[in-house]
Amino acid sequence: MGLASISSITAVLVILGLVLIIILSINNVVIDTKNKFDEVQIFLTDGITDEQRSKIENEAKNTQGVLSVVFQTKEQALEIMKRQWEDDAYLLEGLETNPLPDALIVQLRDIEYADLVVDKVKGLQGVEEIKYNKDIIDKLVLFANYIRAGGLVVVAILVFVSVFIISNTIKITVTARRREVDIMKYVGATNGYIRGPFIIEGLLFGLIGAMISILIINYGYGYFFNRVNDRLYVLFTVYLVSPKVLVKDIAIIFLAIGSGIGTLGSLVSLKRFLDA
Repeated sequence: MGLASISSITAVLVILGLVLIIILSINNVVIDTKNKFDEVQIFLTDGITDEQRSKIENEAKNTQGVLSVVFQTKEQALEIMKRQWEDDAYLLEGLETNPLPDALIVQLRDIEYADLVVDKVKGLQGVEEIKYNKDIIDKLVLFANYIRAGGLVVVAILVFVSVFIISNTIKITVTARRREVDIMKYVGATNGYIRGPFIIEGLLFGLIGAMISILIINYGYGYFFNRVNDRLYVLFTVYLVSPKVLVKDIAIIFLAIGSGIGTLGSLVSLKRFLDA
């Protein structure tokens, strides 16, 4: 029965670890994406005067959440595009005229401030177009919130299932020792005295299950990380959460949940017998 309890806790915590890895990885992708798109590009019309450009620049600078405003000429924009295109940059060499406009690059503290900048500068003379990726970020954040909420529901269900399994396992153990428990109560043993060994047993089951699940997650995720992370960056320019950071946090969570599940399962299973 002890082996069944430990196996149950281990299985539940491994599933819980997979859920946490998914949630933390998605959070990491959202943060990375937000950091890459935390700017607003204000494209300027051809023939804009210095006075008009200064007015747009000052309006942007005086907006909450703006870290810096940098003027980018069309020539600089073309050079940046060539560097981004890398091997295909030769396609831009044959251009007779530069089709790119001058622009003001507004660096933000967070993409959430983008709307404030847009509201300030749109409609000003000399502004041709404003480009930012807040819609994409908002959808990504919304998706991450759904994943987070779903993950919490899964975690709650897993914890409930674990407590149920442990409580029933220990209940079988207590039933097998029912006569001993009745004799101890008959000679005057307190509920706390009777409950102690079973609580320690449940606590040990939880800790052992937690340690086994930590080892499984550590080596399993470490292997997956080494095989997938570099390829993922090449395809989507995002990194997974480092195993060193992840396993350290998961170890603390698993030890706390494992010991808590084991102890709570023991208390639940003993209550009916001791109250009888």
